[in-house]
Amino acid sequence: MKWIDIPPVWLLLALVLTWGIAELQPMAWAIGGPITELLGGLLVGGGIVLILLAAAEMRKQRTTIIPHMEADRLVSSGIFKRSRNPIYLGDALILAGLALRWEAPIALLLVPLFMFTITQRFIIPEENRLRVKFRADFARYCQKTRRWL
Repeated sequence: MKWIDIPPVWLLLALVLTWGIAELQPMAWAIGGPITELLGGLLVGGGIVLILLAAAEMRKQRTTIIPHMEADRLVSSGIFKRSRNPIYLGDALILAGLALRWEAPIALLLVPLFMFTITQRFIIPEENRLRVKFRADFARYCQKTRRWL
């Protein structure tokens, strides 16, 4: 069952909940319109771009993208100069964007819950492994680059 405990599964679960909220919420709570559609689309697009940039940088550095595996290198270049977790940030942007696109503003409350869950289940264990393996380099990286944004 460890294969199911990966961030895309958690994102999918949050997206299913968001979609369910969109389907069940009273129409009086919907906030549709061209502005929210545009903002939602920009958030989804931005999230996808972040994920692709991060995946390309990790591939370029020849290290794993899989959270439960040990990294071969500490990636602090490219998009990782701006965020230590651009893929998770991209996931959160996609979730927020789809909540807006699906006219479910109340589902935006799932975004901080998703971020908390990802931090506890993946980011902290990943950082602990990186801290042990890369010691001073990881400490310097943490000092100059924020966890999320």
